[in-house]
Amino acid sequence: MTKAQENATGNGAAVNTGAASAPDAPPPAPAPGTSQISVSRGLSGWLAAHQTSLAFSSYQTGQLFLVGRQPNGTVSFNQQNFSRAMGLSWSHGRLYLGSLCQVWRLENMLRPGERGNEAFDVVLVPRNAQTTGDIDIHELGVDGDGRVIFVNTKYSCLCTPDLTHSFKPIWKPPFISRLAPEDRCHLNGMAMADGRPAYVTAVSRSDVLTGWRERRHEGGVIVEVQTGRIVTDQLSMPHSPRVVNGRLYALDSGRGQIIEVDPRTGEKRDIAFCPGFLRGMTIHDGHAIVTVSKPRDGTFKHLSLDGELKARDAEAWCGLLIVDLATGNLVEWIRLEGHITELFDVTAMPGVACPMAVGPDTPEMRGTISFDAALLDSTPLPRAA
Repeated sequence: MTKAQENATGNGAAVNTGAASAPDAPPPAPAPGTSQISVSRGLSGWLAAHQTSLAFSSYQTGQLFLVGRQPNGTVSFNQQNFSRAMGLSWSHGRLYLGSLCQVWRLENMLRPGERGNEAFDVVLVPRNAQTTGDIDIHELGVDGDGRVIFVNTKYSCLCTPDLTHSFKPIWKPPFISRLAPEDRCHLNGMAMADGRPAYVTAVSRSDVLTGWRERRHEGGVIVEVQTGRIVTDQLSMPHSPRVVNGRLYALDSGRGQIIEVDPRTGEKRDIAFCPGFLRGMTIHDGHAIVTVSKPRDGTFKHLSLDGELKARDAEAWCGLLIVDLATGNLVEWIRLEGHITELFDVTAMPGVACPMAVGPDTPEMRGTISFDAALLDSTPLPRAA
């Protein structure tokens, strides 16, 4: 197999995997056009103790990051370019990634016991790219029948890929009168439960062109997919609903809060404040792993998050935070400084120690070839009539 990039240093990022600084002490400023990555002292041990690795995406710079633990205990970062990298879904050696105009399927090419470059126990290779056009794909998941389901934000609906058309719509919120390329309510997040979409988040119930922009402060809703019922409202730019053990979690992004919601009554409970714009969450082993971004002018300006940061005398982060759901304590972190200021999604990869990926349009993709020789049938092919 061709040697592929083993960390982020080859793609405009410097990596400091041994940082032991406090979260409120930013790392040294990186050179213009580059990013500095630092991690908490205990991140490597946390990944080992909870037997997982992580993947996260940055639509701003179009990159997929894989985070793992090398055999010597060093934190590993593998970075590949995917245009406008957005939603992520991991299951059984397969990673789905939504991008600018495609849904990518990456497969682990390694057989049991094999290692890539003597260090990686998963090597993800792009095997399929379903073209959708620019429909602003946000979060995605896989249902019980193996279908990919994704949030089509531009058309305010949930979809599956279609072999002929750009997408196949399967559900829209009841307050959306028709499918139109108008991003009416900013449908953005989806929770899967029992093999089907269970809940979605939207920034508002608007049914006009980009109407959600005037409702960012408290127009947000969580909607139950099966019934169309509004589970709770008065959220500020909510994202990333998740169902774990029957409990519903979400991000109240405009306030910087991870929340738990009673799916019957809609009652909300704050779990933890995070210093940045929340967007992307995965829950693993009693912990919420979330992405935070530095608020940009315009869409994210003048939210409650701004005032909360000022009240706490804090600056917004760009990175990953790992939060103990039982206590609300932030236990480990990854911080990015410099060129990358906004992230989107994150997913845990349980049972994987140190993953890497091969990027599209790279020499590695052209030279990384595998096949299963056991499938070769030595029986002669029948002759043509």
